[in-house]
Amino acid sequence: MWEAFAWGIIAGSALVLGGLLALRFRISDRLLGLVMAFGAGVLISAISYELVAEAFEAAGGGGEVAGGLFAGAFAFYAGDVCIGRMGGADRKRPGGQQAQGSGLAITLGIVLDGIPETAVIGLSLVEGGVSAAMITAVFLSNLPEAIAATTGLSAARWPRGRILALWLAVTAVSGISALAGYGLLSHGSPGTVAFVQAFAGGALLTMLADTLMPEAYEHGGKLVGLATTLGFALAFAITSLQ
Repeated sequence: MWEAFAWGIIAGSALVLGGLLALRFRISDRLLGLVMAFGAGVLISAISYELVAEAFEAAGGGGEVAGGLFAGAFAFYAGDVCIGRMGGADRKRPGGQQAQGSGLAITLGIVLDGIPETAVIGLSLVEGGVSAAMITAVFLSNLPEAIAATTGLSAARWPRGRILALWLAVTAVSGISALAGYGLLSHGSPGTVAFVQAFAGGALLTMLADTLMPEAYEHGGKLVGLATTLGFALAFAITSLQ
């Protein structure tokens, strides 16, 4: 059980690392866009093979997968719309855009992005063992998110201590989310586990399309296609070797 919490913390620690890198170094928007694209490719592969495919197999082809996918997509969409109206729509953008958003909205948006990812880590332990592809996917998607948000928050004159406290808090939430994913479903039926896996997959796909990939293309340009494919290939290779 506590293994799930530990893996959630490890995956979430990329937020702290990204914050520290952004506070210490000047990272170009182009490089950041390419890292985002690479992380998106890893996530797409992990969603396909670690979540949806496994959910379909566990459910025996039942309707739990379709229901979970669309429920997760609508849940993320609704949460993202609410947070955008509160001022957190530009939480992934580097620069000074965060100056116009409230600290609460930005924090809630980052938590919304991270909960489906880390909950899946706990789910993978329910299925028999931690997924290296999913850990890699969550870590690589968190890193550019933290770099982009930290750059904007610094431009909005957030103190360094407050920024790092934000990432430490979200990392703790990541561990709790992974723990909850394991604890709540360790005795769940195959259909329930399949629904939750598909729910997380739908939420993550919506997050990728709504926030991560548009920002990656805006800053990385045409090369993001190659970076995304490379990330997908890496995650597929890791999944195949497990």
